[in-house]
Amino acid sequence: MELKYMHRALLLARQGIGYTRPNPLVGAVIVKEDHVIGEGYHEIYGGPHAEINAFNNATEDVRGATMYVTLEPCSHYGKTPPCAHAIVEKGIKKVVIAMVDPNPLVAGRGVDILKSNGIEVITGVLENEAKKLNEIFIKYITTGRPFCLLKTAMTLDGKIAAHTGDSRWITNKKSRGYVHELRHRYAGIMVGIGTVLADDPMLTTRLENGVGIDPVRIIVDSQGRIPLESRVLHLSSSAKTLIATTDQIPKEKLLALQSLGAEVILLPSIQGQVSLPDLMKALGERKLDSILLEGGSTLNYAALEAGIVDKVMAFISPKLLGGAHAKTPIGGQGKSLVRDAIELKSISIHRFDEDILIEGYLDKQV
Repeated sequence: MELKYMHRALLLARQGIGYTRPNPLVGAVIVKEDHVIGEGYHEIYGGPHAEINAFNNATEDVRGATMYVTLEPCSHYGKTPPCAHAIVEKGIKKVVIAMVDPNPLVAGRGVDILKSNGIEVITGVLENEAKKLNEIFIKYITTGRPFCLLKTAMTLDGKIAAHTGDSRWITNKKSRGYVHELRHRYAGIMVGIGTVLADDPMLTTRLENGVGIDPVRIIVDSQGRIPLESRVLHLSSSAKTLIATTDQIPKEKLLALQSLGAEVILLPSIQGQVSLPDLMKALGERKLDSILLEGGSTLNYAALEAGIVDKVMAFISPKLLGGAHAKTPIGGQGKSLVRDAIELKSISIHRFDEDILIEGYLDKQV
């Protein structure tokens, strides 16, 4: 029964995707005499937590019931009062928790409050599933740096575009739709200046139902080469555009970009290019908990070499383009020896009709 109700709590938590950042995704289910009497999830940043929503939705008195919650109840005052105290006050008898909160402000204190008030506590139920759901939160709350997902799309022979530069479309409609779901989930989307010059993308979220949040657009542009007429500078969007650059940018260009509403971030350079670790630090300070990297081959390789990538999603379409000079997902200088190749761990494979998605981690995250 514990697995059944925790599965339900995890499903509820997923409904908050894109709306709670930088807070975690949390779901809660209240069970009494083997039937659900209340459930809820963290719906929006600053709003009531999952436990409180479950109490508010309860169909009968929760005293003596069991609560299943995907993350340790909070013990501190933030945007809302502590959930651990509310659980005690409501008379919950038992709390089943998927994972302990990695937030240093909580870190087991919620469990201690519950136990000290005579509540039975069980932890670790579907813990791995809960950690994967909140991999973004775990990285951000423990390091202050955004979780970075590198997304690529290529043909079966490893090309991201034809030798002419044409790339529409490598993957199918279903795959592209899923990418827009990722854009809704991630706080920022990052590309290099080469992508802007070649494709003039909008970098917005376009879901079929028309609902979705645009990510903050981050353009890595070491010399300030972005054209002032670029679409990312003239969008009607709730999200802003950031230009990550260096002191190589002409002052008049910097002022022109700012006059268009873009935020210009001046960063240290490494061999004439924006320092990506410093960029991640700056984005974390701006409360961006996650970055979707949709860069070209040059930026992708630089990101891997800089060690900022946590996860890779590689879409593969069963098409063959050929072309000795057609670009591949990862460019740069490359590794000299196969034994030095960057390896992915914890691999999973998904299908989007005829397209295949391979997903993996650079270091063990979950």
